[in-house]
This record gives sequence, C-alpha cells and structure tokens, in this order.
Amino acid sequence: MHTPRNPFRDDRALEAYDDGAVAFEDGRILAIGTFAEVRRDHPDAAVIDNRDAVLLPGLVDTHVHYPQVAVLGAMGLELLEWLERRALPEEAKLADPAHAQRAAREFVTGLAAAGTTTALVFGSHFPSAQEALFAEAERAGLRITSGLVVSDRNLLPELHLTPDEAYEASRALIERWHNRGLLRYAVSPRFSGSCSEPMLEACGALGDDLPVTTHINENPAEVQKVAELFPWSRDYLETYERFGLVGPTSVLAHDVLVTDDELRRLAAARASIANCPASNAFLGSGSFPMRRHLEHGVRFAFGTDVGAGTGFSLLKEALTSYQVQRIRPDGFLLHPEQLLYLATKAGADALGLGDTVGDLSPGKSADYVLLRPPRGGTLDIVLREADSPERLLGAVFTLAREESVMEARVAGTPVYTRADARVPSG
Repeated sequence: MHTPRNPFRDDRALEAYDDGAVAFEDGRILAIGTFAEVRRDHPDAAVIDNRDAVLLPGLVDTHVHYPQVAVLGAMGLELLEWLERRALPEEAKLADPAHAQRAAREFVTGLAAAGTTTALVFGSHFPSAQEALFAEAERAGLRITSGLVVSDRNLLPELHLTPDEAYEASRALIERWHNRGLLRYAVSPRFSGSCSEPMLEACGALGDDLPVTTHINENPAEVQKVAELFPWSRDYLETYERFGLVGPTSVLAHDVLVTDDELRRLAAARASIANCPASNAFLGSGSFPMRRHLEHGVRFAFGTDVGAGTGFSLLKEALTSYQVQRIRPDGFLLHPEQLLYLATKAGADALGLGDTVGDLSPGKSADYVLLRPPRGGTLDIVLREADSPERLLGAVFTLAREESVMEARVAGTPVYTRADARVPSG
C-alpha cells in the first residue's frame, strides 16, 4: 500500500505498508495503517483480503480524448497532419448517436481497466455525443470532468459551431451535468488555432468558476500558426489570457515549447499543465521541459492524451516520462515516489479535487486501484524480490499495465474488476 504527498518538496513523502489496510465506510476513508492497527480500531468491519496485491490511490489522468480511441497507433505523422488525416475524421463520426454511445462506453471502460478513477476528458464537438459521455461516466461511476469541444475555424466544417451556438450548447450541458454526482463541466476550446476571438470570448463568458482545458505550445508548426492568427499576441499563452481562460482551474496540455515569460505567468496564475510524454514523442513534438516548470513553480501532472498517446495506462505514461527526462540535457531524474505523485495527487490538485482524491488520507474518497500481476510473469517475479517500497514502485511503473489491474474503486464502489480476479473473502 502506497500513498503520496508532494515528493518534490518532502523527501519522506511516500507512506507505505508491507501489510497495510484501508478502512472505509459510505465511500470515505476512515483509517489507513498496518492491518493489525486498522483491524484493532475497526473490529466489526468486513475484511476484503487482497494481501498479495499492491494498493495505490486511484490514478488521475489530466488529458485524454474521448473520441480518439480508434486512432491509437496512427504512426508517421506530426500533429497538424495527424489531426487532418486521422483524428478529425474519426471525431466527425460522433455525429452518429449510436457510434457516440458505443465510443463513450468503450472509452469509459478503457479508463477504468487501466486503473484511472478520475480524469479530465477532452470531449466531443457534438452536444449529443457529449451527453453520451456524461451519461456513460455516470453509469460507470467514474469521476469525470469534461465539456463540449468548441471551434469555428481551421477544422472540418462539420466540427464547427458559431460562438453563439457554442455558448448556448455549453450552457445547456452545464445546467444538466455540472456538479451532478461525480461529474463536472470543463470549458474546452480546442486550441487557439481553431478558435476565433469571438469564440474564445464566448468560452470566457461561460463562468470564472468552471474548469478550463485546452492545448498549448505542443508543436512548432502549431505555435507558428497561432502566432499568425493572433498577430497582437506576444505568445501562445496570451491568446487564452486575454479571454479570462488562464487561472487556478485551468489545465493546459503539453507546453513543450514554452517561454520563460509564459512560465512566470502560468505560475502567477496557478494554472496547471498536463504533461503527455508518450504523445509528445509519438507525434515528434518534442519533450516536456520539466526542470524549467519546476524552477518556475508551475504545477503539472500526467495525461495520456489518447489517441496521440499510446494507451490509457498512466503507469506507462510515468515510465515514458522517466525515460524522456533521462535523455534530456536538462532532464529531471524522477524517482518512483515522484512518479506516483504525478499520477495521483498532482493530478487531483490540478483538477481542483485535491481535498477529495489523490491519496489515501482519512476523510478522502475511497478511490483506489489494486494491482496483482499475472502469476509467473516478469512483474510477479520482480515483486517477490523487491526489498523496499521504492524498488516495488519502480517495478510497478516499469512493468505493470492493464493486465495487472485487478480492481478499481471510486468512493468504495468497484468500477472495474478483472474477469479472473478472485472473489474477495471476509
């Protein structure tokens, strides 16, 4: 059992138990500690015995695209060409309600099967398809923040809305879904290159208290395109700042090609970045300047960025980040406890949910994932020999993927159980 605080500030941030237990009731954690301690303090509690599994806080994905699952693995393209030839035609298919319903169910299932219990999801351009995602997330019990993606230029015409249409459709979705159970609404301009100034103004008019998600500084051609479309702007960030879209509730994806001035302003605004290392590498966009973000005090966490990313697994995303940082000239040497923090608590904080999820502290929601690798596999062998929490976590990030996810729970309720998982005892 492992639960993280901020290991970039606290060398003793990782709390781990060889024989640990979590007591929870009505969806909330009551206690965490050794099994003997928790059993002593809660003698009447039913016991779910998974002593041979690894229990982690539920994983938090800060950037993943609902309509793009089917384009995973579209190799050999850079961002703008990939959008034009692969991603956007796939997204246009969600105009069909039956297709959208199927895509929503497959997407939500994929998140849960990877151990992701909370996600900031880049939604669909079609209001009906966005409704389908919210409905499916509610049915499955996942903690999802998402919104209608809006654009009015430089995409396929069928993906465009006018600013007035985007505002009205967004308001209707907000009234129906925002803060409904575990669901929240996120203002989602696709990126500045696909939004006119009136569209960005309409996004800003939706409300200061709503989460905001979009893209920034991902690819050289994209950054140049934005500069041409907004000649008054000193940089990419200002195209959002002018319309009130950068603040503590904002999560901007990628930020590979960021300037020092943008970093200073991001830190002052307390905005967060979704670091998507697998996607950045897959599209050849570059690598995340982690050390510079840390030095400027800019918050960041992991995003899988499916479908330019390489899958739903945040464990794999963490390994990719570790490897990318090892080969950057200014790379930051990441330790297992820092990877766990970036895959859990950092994401919860970025989404404004740090008081609710992200670790296993008493009082927080009982969101967790159980990992048990297939018997006789490489991870199973390595875990048997791990002699410290750090070595165990290192093995998990290196080797564990969907096949090792035994169960995921949100507020104490299973949202995914692997088909061959044993029936709990107690």
